[in-house]
Amino acid sequence: MALTTKGRATRQRIIEGASAYLRGDAPGTATLDDIRAITGTSKGQLFHYFPGGKEELLLAVARFEADRVIDDQQPHLGALTSWPAWARWRDAVVARYRAQGARCPLATLMNQVGSTPGAAEVATSLLNRWQGLVHQGITAMQAKGAVDPALDADRAAAAFIAGIQGGVQILRSTGDSAHLEAVIDLLIDHLKGHG
Repeated sequence: MALTTKGRATRQRIIEGASAYLRGDAPGTATLDDIRAITGTSKGQLFHYFPGGKEELLLAVARFEADRVIDDQQPHLGALTSWPAWARWRDAVVARYRAQGARCPLATLMNQVGSTPGAAEVATSLLNRWQGLVHQGITAMQAKGAVDPALDADRAAAAFIAGIQGGVQILRSTGDSAHLEAVIDLLIDHLKGHG
């Protein structure tokens, strides 16, 4: 469906409102009535912009939240060209997830749309983009001679993403970021050890 500028703005307002609701102290499952109320949107508008109903809306919100995961780490994630830059990225990741605490809007959304067509694509796309940016940083450091060119940048980038995700899950369960910090620090030290 082709939308006007005003239509795109309305659709985005609905997505951002639903996202803010899920990031707040909202219950784990959002209803269309909840989203209508907090976005000031009629039922007709919701179905106009999201003809697939709740699942389509929640997938759009999941895509928005996935973009936020990357955006919240910028400009550091896109500039991993020195050890101080890696430290700034590490601090941004830890700060983001500490602030988020046990509430993870993306995880909440993915739980609600987990079997919906498109849900796996949202998660896969996020992880691939994130891993790709870390990979870029590793190869930039290899090009500068700060990391051994023989180090497998793909595997190292994959380890960062897997480690961060594991650390985030522990933080969500315990409220403690120590595991998240430890895994990122250990992996950065691993890169430095291959310099």
